[in-house]
Amino acid sequence: MAGAGATPRDSAAPWSEALLAAALYAVDPAGLGGIALKAHAGPVRDTWMSLLQGLLPPDAPFRKIPVQISDGRLLGGLDLAATLQAGRPIAERGVLAACDGGTVILPSAERRDGLVIARIAAAMDRGLVAVERDGFTSVSPARFGVIALDESVDDDERPSAALLDRLAFHIGLADIAVGGALDVPELAASVASARTAYRCVRIADASIEALCAATLVLGISSLRAPVLAVKVAQAHAALMGRSSADDDDINAAARLVLGPRATMLPAAEPDADDQSREPEQGEDAPPDQPPEQTEEGQEPLEATEPTVQELQDLVLAAAIAAIPPGLLAQLKAAQMARSHKSASGRSGALQKSQRRGRPAGAMRGELRDGARLNVIETLRAAAPWQALRRRDASHRAASANRVEVRREDFRIMRFKNRSETATVFVVDASGSSALNRLAEAKGAVELLLADCYVRRDSVALIAFRSKTAEVLLPPTRSLVRAKRSLAGLPGGGGTPLAAAIDQTIALASLVRRGGQTVSVVFLTDGRANVARDGAGGRARAEEDALASAAGLRALGLKALLIDTSPQPGPQAEKIARAMGALYLALPRADAHALSKTVRAATSPGARDA
Repeated sequence: MAGAGATPRDSAAPWSEALLAAALYAVDPAGLGGIALKAHAGPVRDTWMSLLQGLLPPDAPFRKIPVQISDGRLLGGLDLAATLQAGRPIAERGVLAACDGGTVILPSAERRDGLVIARIAAAMDRGLVAVERDGFTSVSPARFGVIALDESVDDDERPSAALLDRLAFHIGLADIAVGGALDVPELAASVASARTAYRCVRIADASIEALCAATLVLGISSLRAPVLAVKVAQAHAALMGRSSADDDDINAAARLVLGPRATMLPAAEPDADDQSREPEQGEDAPPDQPPEQTEEGQEPLEATEPTVQELQDLVLAAAIAAIPPGLLAQLKAAQMARSHKSASGRSGALQKSQRRGRPAGAMRGELRDGARLNVIETLRAAAPWQALRRRDASHRAASANRVEVRREDFRIMRFKNRSETATVFVVDASGSSALNRLAEAKGAVELLLADCYVRRDSVALIAFRSKTAEVLLPPTRSLVRAKRSLAGLPGGGGTPLAAAIDQTIALASLVRRGGQTVSVVFLTDGRANVARDGAGGRARAEEDALASAAGLRALGLKALLIDTSPQPGPQAEKIARAMGALYLALPRADAHALSKTVRAATSPGARDA
């Protein structure tokens, strides 16, 4: 058990781990799924990629998939030139089928369209690509591995979870210096021999149970994780020349597969002092353990194999030692916020368009309302029907040497673009807020306005006090104008919360009609005491506020309500639930803490609580 799971992560150089992952992947690319590699372009990544390609069979395909790739090029489709020449449908082999038995390189995996990821994941699961389109059917084998290159700058952008779940290894090269990537051992011979012996490696049931137990304890919900860990243990044993997987192989699988997937740490075990304490009065003492029975004249045998519990503890320790620093802290922080389908912050909601944006394929349609014709896809749709159309006697002479395109063949271009984002700040300037937290609210909004200005978002400001709510600042990108409006915000009077919500609904609806994505941030104590018509009375004011909140919820906006009261009560939380907003009580937070909370709760990468 030398070097078993308790080995610290620092004792294994990151470069050595990356080399080991490459060697294990090369043993069975399709069976292990692939590698998610977080690294930017540079000499370290180039060195690792060259090493990986050298470990794979010389005749194995090794191809990149462009960021913008059509379904026909990815899965296969109609060979337009050959079809027009032959007068009958001629199939074209796609990239996935061409990579059968090899490796697919996926640059910028964090920015890939979900449909492309779904196509790749389906091919990985089935081991084939089936195409039924353009008048023909084709089924091609497609067993391949994937190298997903994660080139994201921060954690807001990550490759699709569906793709990461199918890849055995998640490694990073960011902490490796250029000089640290020069030690490249000779592994090709070991990998080649392991490739033939891999399928015959045996693994004990106790080892499989230990990997499954570690998966549960670490909060990994995927069923693919223990399956991949078992395969990695077998590949590691074959790479080391063993016919059965031992503890080192199991620990390596836990370190490489389970560690990076962990979402939680196991609960702390009770201290030894608690376990060895004397029983209290009235508590039964544990029975004495009988001595180990042996045959007459023989000494008790020493344990040479760990028990099932010891094996599970060692495997769990190996997985915990491999958890990247700060990973669990990031996961816990992400649980403090939630996200809706509409994004805010650096990018607005994803919208479809027929006029501008990034190309997103073609669809059948009419040439109207500014739609643009996709000539290639139109010809592709018309090509399979040319033989039938040429048999029409009324068109035979005119169309003998022409491609006849009809109205039903028209394919128009589709585009995707990000809408602009507008953040509406609704600030409570009533007497209660002015007395307590208006200064902090102003400071937080000013910091948030500056943050929105950096992202080139539009910002709007609504203040409510006395009997009305007023739009102090319509959506604008002018930071100076926003600060000036905020500085002149007076305080005092009642809390017309219903009027503020109604004003927010009107402004948000107007902004959405202009094509922008709207987020709303309320800073209030929620203690409404002015009804919609300006009359006083808390009961009626709260009833009107709840009705207005339901109207805001119907818009489906992303909303956040921060309770700025020094003693948060149930009123603000009740209003937040009615409007479908995230509720946060921050009674003692200063302006900087308020602004950080709002940024975390409205960021694109925030998770559902």
